[in-house]
Amino acid sequence: MNDEDLDVVVEHNRPAAAMWSAGGDHYDAISFGIADALRHAAQRLSAKQGDEVLDVATGTGWTARLVARSGARVTGVDIAPELIAAARHRSAHVIPRIEYRLADAERLPFAAGNFDRVVSTFGVMFAGDHDSAARELARVCRSGGRLCLATWTPDGAIARFFALLASHRREPSPAASPLLWGDPDYVERLLGREFALRFEHGVSNAYYDGADELWDTFVRGFGPLRVLHERLDESGRRRLKADVDAYHEEYRTHVGLHVRREYLITVGERR
Repeated sequence: MNDEDLDVVVEHNRPAAAMWSAGGDHYDAISFGIADALRHAAQRLSAKQGDEVLDVATGTGWTARLVARSGARVTGVDIAPELIAAARHRSAHVIPRIEYRLADAERLPFAAGNFDRVVSTFGVMFAGDHDSAARELARVCRSGGRLCLATWTPDGAIARFFALLASHRREPSPAASPLLWGDPDYVERLLGREFALRFEHGVSNAYYDGADELWDTFVRGFGPLRVLHERLDESGRRRLKADVDAYHEEYRTHVGLHVRREYLITVGERR
């Protein structure tokens, strides 16, 4: 990231910005694999034509594009410059036009009550300071507006996958796990004062020909795995791939891999 990029990202989130940027346009294939969960969130957001919508941690813009189909005016923000560049490229054809900006979920560059709808799909959960991010979500959503979040659960497939990756890293895990956002009680503590909250669970289904296809998709596009892989020596890389392959064996069918990932949908009405 250049100096201008650094100015808009809170200092403790800058390593994460570089990590998520590493996937670049290839991250779009990761979103493709969880597109059913993104649609779930977009439908629960229930945006209407003319609504002002903010997509926080937009990635390559999958959710933003889904919401834009309603006729809403969508703004997508992310801390990762390469993801914002990919989102702009992939959304060039979308009408109404989606605006993409480099911005941090903990310091959103918008006025209070600026948006009718606020959404984040597997994004804001990775902010370094959960309380700051929650305050910003509430601040930019108008009274009577709606918030919708999709977050991975702390006891599901993604939690086990993240634990596997952590076992190969030397640096400590975040003090506040992003997976806490998948616990309704925790989300109630973060957001319950500002929003009347409802929750429902879902399972995202992804399909791959086999372990090699899944590995290639993730090592190219999933920033945390890509950066970890680049930091390891050759023997460490072999062990990492072997562990990732073994982890996904439980999802093997006679056709290929059918990977099921549990998530939580949070819907909040702004008080």
